[in-house]
Amino acid sequence: MGTVLSISPATKKASIMDSEVAGDGLKNDKSLKRHSMFVSLSWKKLVANSAKKSAKKVTPNPLPGREQPSSQVAQLNSENVRKTHQTEEKKPKAPIPVPVPTVPKQNSEAAVQNGRVSSVQKQPSSLSLVSPRRIVIQASTGELLRCLGDFVCRRCYKLKELNCAEVILWFRNIDRTLLLQGWQDQGFITPANVVFVYLLCEDTIADCVDSPAELQGTFQTCLYLAYSYMGNEISYPLKPFMIESNKDVFWETSLRIITRMSAKMLQLNADPHFFTQVFQDLKNQRDTSESNLDR
Repeated sequence: MGTVLSISPATKKASIMDSEVAGDGLKNDKSLKRHSMFVSLSWKKLVANSAKKSAKKVTPNPLPGREQPSSQVAQLNSENVRKTHQTEEKKPKAPIPVPVPTVPKQNSEAAVQNGRVSSVQKQPSSLSLVSPRRIVIQASTGELLRCLGDFVCRRCYKLKELNCAEVILWFRNIDRTLLLQGWQDQGFITPANVVFVYLLCEDTIADCVDSPAELQGTFQTCLYLAYSYMGNEISYPLKPFMIESNKDVFWETSLRIITRMSAKMLQLNADPHFFTQVFQDLKNQRDTSESNLDR
């Protein structure tokens, strides 16, 4: 018996559609292959063109002034030199101070002989360079007090009963009183302060004094100004210095001394030569007939 094959229309139709779809797919594959080939060709061409462009040598534009002809460079140099000379001519020319070394003629001289400077030779000089002589004066406080007392006694010659110890006692009593009452922490009587008191007394005490009270009042007025000017404290009381009977005279004498002696009081502290002179003058007031000094 034989076998009979039957093909249904749907199956036939499906097979026909499958064949068509396969044909379309084949066409699409061919078109894709063709497009990819075109794309690859165009990309290779683009890369080749860019490689050719990059292979070309690029010469940058020369910077202005980097490379210029030699004639132009010479012209610019000449202009710069000309401008420099013009600027220097406009500037005021002032002489430059040059220190010139000087050589004392007494010691050495330099001579130019045959275009060469000869060596400096010292020549003997009659002028001798001697530093000023320094005068050293030494004296103790007791010696200067004794000289001060001798001066007062010699100046007030009308007071026959006045002696040196009495004048020194006036000075020491006031200084001791200020120490005991607490007006000062240390004694005032020193060589420098005694010289200051002598400066005031030498100008204030007159030789016509004939009263011990008047002399004591004048002397203690000088002490008050000396304490006020040379003392270590800010202020001092008036009671130890002032005598009750001569208050008006005390202030009048004080103002007179300040007006007349203010410049010398300042000079005594500022000028060592003036101080030495007054110091020596006070020491010369010593009475040579008496050898015992109040130390």
